[in-house]
Formats: sequence, C-alpha cells, structure tokens
Amino acid sequence: MAELNIRSSFRQQAWARLRRNKGAVAGMFLIAIAVVVSIIAYWVSPDGTPMANRMIVEIGGKHPGFSIDLLALPRQQPVEKAGFLKRLMDGQDEDVTWVPLSAYRSVGDSIIVQHYIDEETSMRESYPARGTYIKHYKAWLGTDKFGRDILSRLLVGTRVSLSVGFIAVIISLTIGIFLGAVAGYFRGATDEVVMWLVNVIWSVPTLLLVFAITLALGKGFWQVFIAVGLTMWVNVARIIRGQVLSLRELTFIEATRALGFGHTRTIIKHILPNILGPVMVVAAGNFATAIVVEAGLSFLGVGVQPPQPSWGLMIKENYNFIITHNPLLALAPGVAIMLMVLAFNLLGNGLRDAMDVRQ
Repeated sequence: MAELNIRSSFRQQAWARLRRNKGAVAGMFLIAIAVVVSIIAYWVSPDGTPMANRMIVEIGGKHPGFSIDLLALPRQQPVEKAGFLKRLMDGQDEDVTWVPLSAYRSVGDSIIVQHYIDEETSMRESYPARGTYIKHYKAWLGTDKFGRDILSRLLVGTRVSLSVGFIAVIISLTIGIFLGAVAGYFRGATDEVVMWLVNVIWSVPTLLLVFAITLALGKGFWQVFIAVGLTMWVNVARIIRGQVLSLRELTFIEATRALGFGHTRTIIKHILPNILGPVMVVAAGNFATAIVVEAGLSFLGVGVQPPQPSWGLMIKENYNFIITHNPLLALAPGVAIMLMVLAFNLLGNGLRDAMDVRQ
C-alpha cells in the first residue's frame, strides 16, 4: 500500500510539473489538434474524396485564396454511398464531374457556360440544366499542379505522419525494451551479443538502412512504417540497457532474487515500471524522428506512393513552385512537418523534466 501511495504521489507531482511547462503544454495542444484532425479529416476537408484526389487540371498551380465557380455534371454511373465509418476512414467518391467556369447563365432548360481553361482562355459550352448545379469553390492554400486542393491533402496527410510515428514507436519500443532489458539484466555473454548487434546497426547510416529495408519490403503505405520502426530501436535498447544495469544492483531487486522470483517477473513487474520516464521521453523523440524520416523517404520517392497524400510527397510534387510563382504549395507541408516535430520535441523535453526523480 505504501509503495502504491508513493507511485501515485510521484505521478501527481510529475503531472503537476508537466502542466507548469508551457512548452510541453503547447506541444500537447498541437498534438491533440493533429489527432482530432486526422480522425475527422474527410469530414472537414474541402475535398472529401478518397485520398483527397479530386483533380481539376484547369485550375492547377493556383495561389492561396483562389476561388472559382464549378458546374456539377452528374455521372452516368451511380456512385455507392459510403456509410459513416467508411466515409470517416476512406472518404466518399463523388457522383458528379466538376467543370470550372469563367461565367454562366441559364437559358430555358439549358445552362450556357464559359468553360475556364486558364486565366486568358475559356470555351463556350452548353449543358442541360436538369441535374446540374453551381458550387463556389475557394482554395484556401491553393491547388497543386493537378488541381487538387492543398488544404485537403494537408489535412488527410496528417494521418500518415501520425500513423508512421505511432507504429514506428511501437515497433522500436517493443524491440528496444526487450533487447535492452535482457542485455542489462543478464549481462555477460548476453550483453555482449546484444551490444554487438546494436553497434553493427548503429554503424550503418539510418537513411541507408531505411532504404535497404524499404526496397526489401517494397514501396507502400505499411512498408515505410515497418522500415522506419526497424531502424529506431537501437537508441531505445542502449538507453534501456543503461537504466536496467543501474536498477538491477539496487536493494529491492536483490530482494526479489532472495524471495525466489523468476527473471521474467522481476524484469516486467519490478524493473520496467521504474524506467517508464526514460521510455516516454525516448518515445516522444522517436515519434518526431519518424515523422521526419517518413517525409524524407516520401520526398525521395521510396515512401508513401501517389496518390496517397503525405507531407513529404507534397513537397516533392510542388517544390518547383518555390522558385517560380507559388512557393506556399511546398512551404505549407514543410511548416506542418516543422510544427509536428516541434510539438513532440517540446513534449519530450517536458516529460524529461517532469519525470526527473531528482526534482
């Protein structure tokens, strides 16, 4: 009972210190917003189609704030309506085709339009008014070269960054904690073998190792998650090993041996709960690193593949606009990456200070 009270008191003090850290609170706030956005992305995006991949090539490469009227023409083939969960996860295919307009007017049962081609060119066309309607569209962050809405792809792309961070952290913590705990607890030959493996992996450049794993597993959504996770366990293992080495010599661990507890029970119930602080700090840092690595892989073309929206892929598709007339198309996903990495680093620093038992 006394041990439980001590742990509860420490958690309360750590939480109080974390709340007083303005940087950590700001980081948690940004992360919470990103999580909510990733869940409801298809509901709040201007383009709610799967992967935010609605292409209107006539309005490609437009500046932020560009607005235009769109004519909705019904498709010949009906589109199946997605249920709530299906739309939440994958979006909803549209049952219309969009035609950008410079001008339009109704004449009897027809609608006469000036089909927008570019800023100086339009084409006169006529469509039956039945089943059509006009929608005003505004691209708050502009459109890419295919005419896709940048804001929508930015919002949906939040899922990729958070997913790769979460899965990579789970993989890296699972492998790193297991190997680090085993090496630190048993020492001797076990420690030497594990540390040899750690040093071998450590000697290979991270990006090169990610390339090798990605090429072995293939390009794709889940492959890049696994590849990033398999390259981040090394740092976890080294930190956990050091923590376990220091804890295993303490009196309460000696008491577990005297009481005849098995090695597994000692590690899981008595050692690992006492190193949760460093684990949480490492997890926050690895989350930020995973976001950057995924963005780099997507930028280089070996990560998430089109048309799946990814912040790194968006930079790759639009970086030419930086030196031309519309740099925000590439800067917007870059700023999003910067904010997410900053948020997790601020949270990691806050956790480090809050979990410091010397305070």
